[in-house]
Amino acid sequence: MVLLEFAMYPVGKGESLSPYVARSLDIIDKSGVAYQLTPMGTILEGEWNEVMAVVTQCFQAMRADCPRVEVALKVDYREGETSRLATKIASVEDRLGRKLSTG
Repeated sequence: MVLLEFAMYPVGKGESLSPYVARSLDIIDKSGVAYQLTPMGTILEGEWNEVMAVVTQCFQAMRADCPRVEVALKVDYREGETSRLATKIASVEDRLGRKLSTG
């Protein structure tokens, strides 16, 4: 199972990039892949081909009208593990003995 965190945005499209980010989030939300939106990016959880296909769709949609696109991508693969979006946070909270701010 893969956790993939990425941020994608156009360069040279002004100060507010939310219209472009929203377009990607529409693709992500409709994909059926488990995800978590953060202020600095989005985390996807699924099989490699599944999450990479979503990132590719977001890239294709953005490059349609953006001649320059930046992507930051981080991947954590762990065989056999599922629901890591929640369990990784729960593990740290258990060690601390308290809930943390996660959004």
